[in-house]
This record gives sequence, structure tokens and C-alpha cells, in this order.
Amino acid sequence: MCGITGIFDTRGTSDIPRAVLQRMNDSQLHRGPDEGSLHVEPGVGLGHRRLSIIDIATGQQPLFNEDGSVVVIFNGEIYNYQQLIPELQALGHVFHTKSDTEVIVHAWESWGEDCVKRFRGMFAFALWDRNQQTFFMARDRLGVKPMYYALLDDGTLLFGSELKSVLAHGGLRRDIDPLAVEEYFALGYVAEPRTIFKQARKLSPAHSLTRWVPFCRAASTAAPSWR
Repeated sequence: MCGITGIFDTRGTSDIPRAVLQRMNDSQLHRGPDEGSLHVEPGVGLGHRRLSIIDIATGQQPLFNEDGSVVVIFNGEIYNYQQLIPELQALGHVFHTKSDTEVIVHAWESWGEDCVKRFRGMFAFALWDRNQQTFFMARDRLGVKPMYYALLDDGTLLFGSELKSVLAHGGLRRDIDPLAVEEYFALGYVAEPRTIFKQARKLSPAHSLTRWVPFCRAASTAAPSWR
């Protein structure tokens, strides 16, 4: 188990407050007691709490591609990563770790959004491609690994493995969703995509979100599945 969290400016390249991102990341310390790291650049902030399982020596996150233009944070395990490595190497990619995380950045470079169709495993991840100015996040087919997100009124996208990391930002409205309360009493849980708060959502299993920018925001809240 690891924890991921982040802040993305869907409307521009505003400065990401590092102290706020650190607070969001620290709220998930229990998910990854081994290491905690941040990456911040204009408009993007990514945080990761690591529980070391695969490639303990060199599998730190956030993890980058060869030229540093693609960065990913990842929670989970790609079971078929060892089969994908030689395929990606044949396409010209150079690996610097033995981790399943690095497969994600190179798969994104080669296959774009369709990379998730090649993965077998349980995962939730978010990546930023600086050259394409594209933000992408995805969740595994069965929703084993969690992903929460919220779009604030100022165009800031928050996300995390737990709702508490989104709350730690301080900008989320805490209006209760009455339909979520109804679901909780009827089902014993709040079903995707709702959360207890109106402004926050769960990314549904086998779904992804791409390019949170004004011209596609309406489509982003109902992202297509990739089953």
C-alpha cells in the first residue's frame, strides 16, 4: 500500500503551495511510512508516500522518464510489468530502475491513454506530461486501489488516495451530499462516484480522467471507461 496526492491547476500555471502539498501528503503517512517525496512545478504538484515492495533500492517516486518530461505517482502493482519491459525497450525506451512504476511512464509515452489497456494489476496513478501539457489519472478495473478528486471553484483539481488528503488542502467545501447519506443508510457505504461531500468524487473503477482544462471540463467529470 502506498499513498498518492496532488494539486493541478486546470486553468493555467499558478504556483503550487509546497507547504499545502506537504500537508496533504503527510495526512497519508500511514499508507507509506518508508518514504515521502514531492514534485512541484508551475501548475502541478505531486506527492507520494511509499511502502517499499518492488525495487526497494531505486523505486522512489515521483518517478520520471529519461528526459524528465513525464512524471508519475503510483499506488498499486502492475503484475505484468516484467513482460512489458522488453516490449518497451524494443521501442527505444531506456529503464533506470527495476520497478513496475517506470513501466507506466514509458507505456504512456508509447501508447498514450491506451496504456491502461496493457496493464494487468491493481492501481491508481496520476501523471503529468509537460511536453504535451497533459494531466492523466486512472484507476484499475475493479477499483481495488482508491482515487478521490475534487474540482474547486477556482479551477484547482485536488486528488488523493484518501478523502482526508483532499480535505487537508483546506479549499474543499464541506457541504454534505444528501444522496450520499441516503446511499450510506441503504447500502452501508457510499457508491462511486459519490462521496459524502458534494464537491468531491471517487474516480470510478476502469475509468480515467484526462486534461483537466476548460474546454473539456464537462466531459472530464464523466470520463470514458477503458475496459
